[in-house]
Amino acid sequence: MPNDPLNAFVPYGRTEVAGAASGPLAGLRFAVKDLFHIAGLPTGAGNPDWLRTHDVPQETAPAVQRLLDAGARVAGKTLTDELAWSLAGENAHYGTPENPKAPGRIPGGSSSGSAAAVAGGAADFAIGTDTGGSVRLPASYCGLYGLRPTHGAVPLDGSVPLAPSFDTVGWFAREAALLRRVGSVLLPPAPDLALRRLLVAEDAFAIAGIAVRAALAPALDRLRERFGSADGVTLAPEGLDQWRPVFQTLQAAEAWAAHGAWITATKPTFGPGVRDRFAAAATLDPALARAAAETRQGIRRRMDDLLGPDGLIVLPSAPGIAPLRGSSGAAVDAERGRALAILCPAGLAGLPQLSIPVARLQGCPLGLSLIGPRGGDSTLLAIAEDLFA
Repeated sequence: MPNDPLNAFVPYGRTEVAGAASGPLAGLRFAVKDLFHIAGLPTGAGNPDWLRTHDVPQETAPAVQRLLDAGARVAGKTLTDELAWSLAGENAHYGTPENPKAPGRIPGGSSSGSAAAVAGGAADFAIGTDTGGSVRLPASYCGLYGLRPTHGAVPLDGSVPLAPSFDTVGWFAREAALLRRVGSVLLPPAPDLALRRLLVAEDAFAIAGIAVRAALAPALDRLRERFGSADGVTLAPEGLDQWRPVFQTLQAAEAWAAHGAWITATKPTFGPGVRDRFAAAATLDPALARAAAETRQGIRRRMDDLLGPDGLIVLPSAPGIAPLRGSSGAAVDAERGRALAILCPAGLAGLPQLSIPVARLQGCPLGLSLIGPRGGDSTLLAIAEDLFA
């Protein structure tokens, strides 16, 4: 589309929407992932058949409205992977947004357009959704700050779901201070937590490998200095590779519950990957989902017990730098699996996780993540601004 060298915005009209004349975000422009409804504008959810078979919304999603009421202006709606079910950002119908900080590499999905718009300066900040990592992973790949908040902290009304028990509203910014300002508008009031224990997720670092750990070491040292010490912990005694299928099973069950009737009736055309995941979801044994739900409760207790009221977990945001665009399906699937193993703990437990752009590896951005106690979103944002701004 014209004036969109990043291919970040939806091709059916880059429409701006004015915000309030004044407010804490006055003068700022934000991009909106095309899963959120804006009154009078179509919601396409990354798929032409979805766009064709759904009416134009008449109401604006509450999260978007809060930002408009705070004075920010919508710069446009941004590309998403189809129904948000991907971590790559390569949309078979609309193309791949550019990664301005790692040219030739994917931006990460499914909030790909939102991340590209912010990284490339087409918006001051952007909102996306994070179900399995769709804010945290693009933030790492594109050199941005990105928050997945505590599950349920920001309303998801007026948006297209994927897996409601995991779906969250997240946001990106180039500066920690702005990410925190946006949080002051979107997040419910909460007291700052006195976090005293720094916990290094050794199993997550092991998945990422030596090169990633070395690149993140200076930032990890800064955190150690702030907290005085750090304790190594194992998030998943049975292995993070055993937590990942718990997440994937529940996500598949919820995704089919949300969209199975539409898919059966419409028979939409999906790109590779997304098509395969929905096909598998259609035949998922309900008993597997019930067992996964029980296992999830234990994972949630495990994470809450590790954190307590005063713990902070640090881990890589991603298993590595952004893969090259057009990588083989096998390579994409392998990287997706490694990424989900690192990303799934916060999602399974419903905890806030903040990705911070602290390093580069092979010339590409790499993020470090902080997971805090439930409701500790504002505290994570404050730590990022104090230590890494």
